[in-house]
Amino acid sequence: MNAILHTAQEADRMGIIYFAWQGKAADQPEVRARLQAKWRRFAEQLIKEQEACGVNGLTRLWLRDDLFVCLTLPFVHRKQPEEQLLELGSRLRQEWETRFMETFFGGVVPELKLHAGVSCLNAGISSEEERIYDGIKRAIIHGQHNGATERSLRRRALEQILLDRLIQPAYQPIISLQGGTEEVYGYEALSRLPDRRWFDGPLQLFDFAAEEGLIYSLDRLARERAIEGSAGFAAGQKLFINITAKIMNDPSFTTGRTMLMLEKCGLSPHHVVFEITERSSIEDFGAAKRVLQHYRNQGYEIAIDDAGAGYSSLQSIVELEPDYIKIDRSLIHGIHQDGMKAHLVQTFTDLAAKMGISLVAEGIEEESELQYIRSIGVHYAQGYLLGRPGPITG
Repeated sequence: MNAILHTAQEADRMGIIYFAWQGKAADQPEVRARLQAKWRRFAEQLIKEQEACGVNGLTRLWLRDDLFVCLTLPFVHRKQPEEQLLELGSRLRQEWETRFMETFFGGVVPELKLHAGVSCLNAGISSEEERIYDGIKRAIIHGQHNGATERSLRRRALEQILLDRLIQPAYQPIISLQGGTEEVYGYEALSRLPDRRWFDGPLQLFDFAAEEGLIYSLDRLARERAIEGSAGFAAGQKLFINITAKIMNDPSFTTGRTMLMLEKCGLSPHHVVFEITERSSIEDFGAAKRVLQHYRNQGYEIAIDDAGAGYSSLQSIVELEPDYIKIDRSLIHGIHQDGMKAHLVQTFTDLAAKMGISLVAEGIEEESELQYIRSIGVHYAQGYLLGRPGPITG
């Protein structure tokens, strides 16, 4: 172990990356034999390449066919050692997996993955041997799941978004089709990300936040940023804000903070419509109705979003009695040429008329679609034909 570390101070920037082949295919005799015959020699060559590229202090430990690479991390301004280690582990895992499979298997092997896990050595452990043992153990635990390094990096990116409030709001106009004027009735607030390095878009970000137990914090941030950017609204225009059904289980989902932000922007709850996405199922309608009634008592309005895209649209409408139904774009696209879509939307129109609910058609991209939904009595419309998401220009 003395060849790896000499002082506890050096451990401040020391780390371990663990590599191991895992998956059902690894139990197949032919695959297992090839891994045992080729992997160690191939990995040693890969490590030499990293040393030639300037990666410092590399030492390798083998436990059977599992590889532990110990290394010294360079100082990088404004970047923590753990982040550096995760980035390096993620890059090497992807590169080494691809090269090994192409070299010895001729391409991807289903159900065979190179797992990677990382750990920064704990400088607080005085014994050099115990530091290494502790680091190896934590790297193994971290690397049990495929894509562990990438997931950890996404988690860090999500935490940075929350800490620095990096979500940018964009607003898509909702146009009134009543009275023949096509005036802007309000805007739907959408979330935009500073970059797409770790998340393809807001939907993937919100899904990941839900998996990580941070959906409440992310939803709260998106709601706050939407309100902050709405100062340029004209008098009386509505702000439609997306929330997921899961948010109604958030004990901190209260009106006080939202109310203060609205007042700062010259708005009131009467200007705000909470859109409950139909893609998230509501498991307890009784609890949902109690929460929504609380908001209605404050003056907020409720919309069912993506109606027609899920399996429980009609139940949500009947149980929650929303003020608005937003018809999913999948039913609007080409509606003027599709009798089944036209029949389904007409059903929504008839139901809304009987219940006193306003309809919003989403995803309008063609003039023919707009004219058709207007002709059957849909009240409002939004889509690229009417305006793309962007900042409020006043």
